[in-house]
Amino acid sequence: MSRIGNKPITVPDGVEVKMESNHITVKGPKGTLERDIHKNMTVSIDGNVIKVTRPDDEPINRSLHGLTRTLISNMIEGVLNEYKRELKIVGVGYRAQKQGNKLVMNLGYSHPVEMVEPEGITFELPNTNTIIVRGIDKEEVGQTAAVIRTKRPPEVYHGKGIKYAEEHIRRKEGKAGKK
Repeated sequence: MSRIGNKPITVPDGVEVKMESNHITVKGPKGTLERDIHKNMTVSIDGNVIKVTRPDDEPINRSLHGLTRTLISNMIEGVLNEYKRELKIVGVGYRAQKQGNKLVMNLGYSHPVEMVEPEGITFELPNTNTIIVRGIDKEEVGQTAAVIRTKRPPEVYHGKGIKYAEEHIRRKEGKAGKK
């Protein structure tokens, strides 16, 4: 029995959920999300409660059960509240700025690194060393933040680079040198 898959999802006020064959559409105050559900999963909408069921206990269906329920729950949460991921830039001379819909970062390379906002994602810069990635799709927000982090991952000797705000970098000691 999947503990997560068996939990019913309560649809809050202001969010509209439609199911057509295996395609689900969630509409809320922040926007609209759509997703195809795996053909083995059965999604039933009863008033403001959504239940996900599986046909049998085959391994593939067991793994899809909780996943499907979580994906639908994340869609509802996203159109209601929006997701955000915060990144910190650490290093002398490392900074970011926004030019239109572009994020321009100086990360110690001989050239500035530029990224265009993907559709449905916005970048906020409260200061030059903080980037906030916002959007209604949790998957897209996480992926965009991960792509930004790969431009200059944090390094363990000096601690310079782009890291998640809640991430802790374990520092290493440098060379011991002569005694």
